[in-house]
Amino acid sequence: MTGIMSKKELHPKDYNYVVFSDEAAKFSFLTKSTAKSEETIKWTDGKEYPLVKIQISSASHPFFTGEEKIIDTEGRVDRFKARAAKAAERKAALSNKAAKAAKEAAKKAAKEAE
Repeated sequence: MTGIMSKKELHPKDYNYVVFSDEAAKFSFLTKSTAKSEETIKWTDGKEYPLVKIQISSASHPFFTGEEKIIDTEGRVDRFKARAAKAAERKAALSNKAAKAAKEAAKKAAKEAE
């Protein structure tokens, strides 16, 4: 069987140090990676490393920062809240109606008992 890749050939071997930078959070870290970049940056150790710009990292992701943001472009959250408020109003109106009916029935029973 020729042309079958063995596990030794599956993973890249050219790992180099690379700086990943989350510019929105002003957070950078140095790690080994196979990522390539034309840009370079001088790191705190005085050496230059390839720079890979990323949009989100542990410094800006809501899961790691604890800041949950709801992005709702279609208004689904607002519609849900409106339905929940209407349901609460209906429930309150029905319980008031039932209480009023029970009070009327008690009055009528008391009147008939006299």
